[in-house]
Amino acid sequence: MCYLRFDKAQMTNLQESLYKEMLITNRSGAYCSTTLVGCNIRKYHGLLVMPVPELDDENHVLLSSLDETIIQHGAEFNLGLHKYQGENYSPKGHKYIVSFEWEQVPTWTYRVGGVLLKKQIVFDTSIYRIYVRYTLLDAHSETTLRLRPFLAFRSVRQWTHENNVANRSYDEVENGIRMCLYQGYPDLYMQTSTKAEWKYCPDWYRGLDYPKERERGYNASEDLFVPGYFEMPIKKGESITFSAGVAPIEPEQIDVLRQNEVDNIDHRDSFYHCLVNAAHQFRVSKDDESYILAGYPWFKPRARDTFISMPGLTLAIGEKDRFEAYMETASKAIYNFINKEPMSIGIYEMEQPDTLLWATWTIQQYSKYTSRKDCYEKYGKLFKHIMDFISNGQHPNLFVHDNGLLYANGRDRAITWMNSQSDGRPIVPRSGYIVEFNALWYNALKFFEQLIEENGQEEYAGLKDEVSKLAEKVARSFKEVFLNEYGYLLDYVDGQMMDWSVRPNQLFAIAFDYSPLDMKERKSVLDICTKELVTPKGIRSLSPQSGGYNPMYVGPQTQRDLAYHQGTAWPWLTGFYLEAYLRVYRMSGVNYIERKLIGFEEELFYHCIGTIPELFDGNPPFHGRGAISFAMNVSGILRALRLLEKYNNAME
Repeated sequence: MCYLRFDKAQMTNLQESLYKEMLITNRSGAYCSTTLVGCNIRKYHGLLVMPVPELDDENHVLLSSLDETIIQHGAEFNLGLHKYQGENYSPKGHKYIVSFEWEQVPTWTYRVGGVLLKKQIVFDTSIYRIYVRYTLLDAHSETTLRLRPFLAFRSVRQWTHENNVANRSYDEVENGIRMCLYQGYPDLYMQTSTKAEWKYCPDWYRGLDYPKERERGYNASEDLFVPGYFEMPIKKGESITFSAGVAPIEPEQIDVLRQNEVDNIDHRDSFYHCLVNAAHQFRVSKDDESYILAGYPWFKPRARDTFISMPGLTLAIGEKDRFEAYMETASKAIYNFINKEPMSIGIYEMEQPDTLLWATWTIQQYSKYTSRKDCYEKYGKLFKHIMDFISNGQHPNLFVHDNGLLYANGRDRAITWMNSQSDGRPIVPRSGYIVEFNALWYNALKFFEQLIEENGQEEYAGLKDEVSKLAEKVARSFKEVFLNEYGYLLDYVDGQMMDWSVRPNQLFAIAFDYSPLDMKERKSVLDICTKELVTPKGIRSLSPQSGGYNPMYVGPQTQRDLAYHQGTAWPWLTGFYLEAYLRVYRMSGVNYIERKLIGFEEELFYHCIGTIPELFDGNPPFHGRGAISFAMNVSGILRALRLLEKYNNAME
């Protein structure tokens, strides 16, 4: 039995299947995404969505969808599905779906009378090209296959509507055509593996409706251009592949290249392997550099996300070389920032004050999966340069005060991962002594002290004592500033302003290898977080007992921004929470961890199949929201699984 499988009853029920999404990516930021029934419900959906750097730094939808029609004895059965305004669906091809399975590639099986047709989609990892393969499993009479492409040629941020500017002309190529609707876009080559008859009958399909955009408070209607259709006979047992890409391909190579891709795809036969596949989807290679995309479909490589995600997406699944490739690129961005050079690397938000602190944590994770000696040899100098940069007050918004703590100004702009804004100002204005900044700082100092003691005594003679004294000062000050009489940590302190809200940021102080708190204090913090913040889908960004609790991430942009970090649940925090739990409760916490991870396995069958969305509502039924696949979340769960494996092995 296939792990990711949905039967006819599930697929034909649009209330359930219409909002189950799928995602396939290549290694350059391009992707294919739609719903399991093939009906696009977001402006970000499309069969071929790719960067067009000549235009901007956004992705663009070239091929929006492809309708299949089965023809027998003159009768036409359209397998496509589109939603139009007013809750109208046409055609209603989902009723022919027998099953959907995803072992290596997404596979649909359709039954139309005596016809049994299988469809599979594969994305080329080396070029912007998609393959859609049709196999006629059974038929009792002559059968014709018709393929009708829907073209958009627009940014994922925009809509297209019927116009007179679109270039409706086409050129014939071998077994297909090429088209380019608007200037500045590449040509789109649409070809088939066997000879097909191309029938040119251009028209606009008007008023397609995208309910996910309406739900998010945006316009939700567009028109798509359909230039015509391909038509060809198909025999029982025969396979025909449709290819769409920005370069021509020899028809006899279509199935060869497609099969090469299939041979290199890992199986999605378990919770763990689905997450490994999801981890691979965030890879982006550009100009010989390796990036981690923060999420799909709208995020770019972001510095904080990169460093938080990197260990889980690589080391936790045994991919040390991939970690080193990501880190090589990220190190260049770090040195660009430290040396005040123009940014030569396409990683955004390097200037955020906690970015370098998260980089130190990331390097520390490398030492745990390799050795401190290997870590020192590979990243010791980088680590020292980061620590010197911060200690010497060179960061424009991160200062070491006399008490040893780090101070950052976040009153006027968001500077932490809680970065939602309204009218250009932070909704959660975390400023001053910020709890996770200083937890990261103490952890970095203690790890640096250990690196020097074990590997760098000769190179950095005398530095260990200096670092050790500063760490001791930070530990004392941390407890004096953040630990309150109720047994948990203040979220931030800025002069007389103290934020008493119960937030998850205090978890980092008890999850890291080095904590300024003693075991009794750690347990108190953990127990309060467990009581007020833990949900089956992640850790709440704010306790229901705190003022301003707003757990439902729905409605227009402004309404969603106000809820973004005010009670919504974030899966990536679960990794740190579980790490803290095991540090406090040791072996007795293993069964608890296993139970907590069950809720995330269920998520692989909802929202975007096989991955974890950006966030969840903080109240039942904990609906998934935001981006359909989020790197920090996948990373956090993979780290938790690796941690659980480590403890289970220790028990054997």
